[in-house]
Amino acid sequence: MRLLSRSTFLALLVALPLAAAAHVGVDGAAHHAAGFAQGFLHPFTGMDHLAAMVGVGLWSALAARGARDLAWAPLGFAAMLLAGALLGLAGVQVPAVEPMIAASLLVVGLLVATRLRLPGPVAAAVVGVFAVFHGVAHGYELSGETGAAAAVAGMVLATILLHIAGIAVGWVLRRRGTLLPRIAGAAVALFGVTLLAQVA
Repeated sequence: MRLLSRSTFLALLVALPLAAAAHVGVDGAAHHAAGFAQGFLHPFTGMDHLAAMVGVGLWSALAARGARDLAWAPLGFAAMLLAGALLGLAGVQVPAVEPMIAASLLVVGLLVATRLRLPGPVAAAVVGVFAVFHGVAHGYELSGETGAAAAVAGMVLATILLHIAGIAVGWVLRRRGTLLPRIAGAAVALFGVTLLAQVA
């Protein structure tokens, strides 16, 4: 019974990215008063961002040779997300934001499914490139709002916590065979393909 409960819990966590509502802001939805709380909640309001952040944590845990390898990709993602958010807040026009976000899901999903091992700096660079576009999208949504700096701080903290959640799930799954990680990775990759088809 305990094994069933734990498996059900893990399955729900893995499926979490597919249960969130789509993000708003870039597509013209109304803004709200910015602040730390809004920024913190922001990554949870879009399937694309949520799936990418949890997926990076999953991949880090699944592909890690040891505890020292866990932080490279999450820290690279968080740092470049911040850089992208600052670009978006400044109004810098970055091309192909939505297609690159969709592509990030495809790539992260494949990384999770294959457990591809990369040197730490390379892993950080790979996810960091895509994180810039996630950050830019968030920055655009928050631009012009008072309290945007606090919102960005909350967003980065939420991103780190989502990475940690992904790492925790991935660390458990790495001891339980390859089926669930492959299913999770395939689901994220398929989500990315769907989004790419929509923005093509």
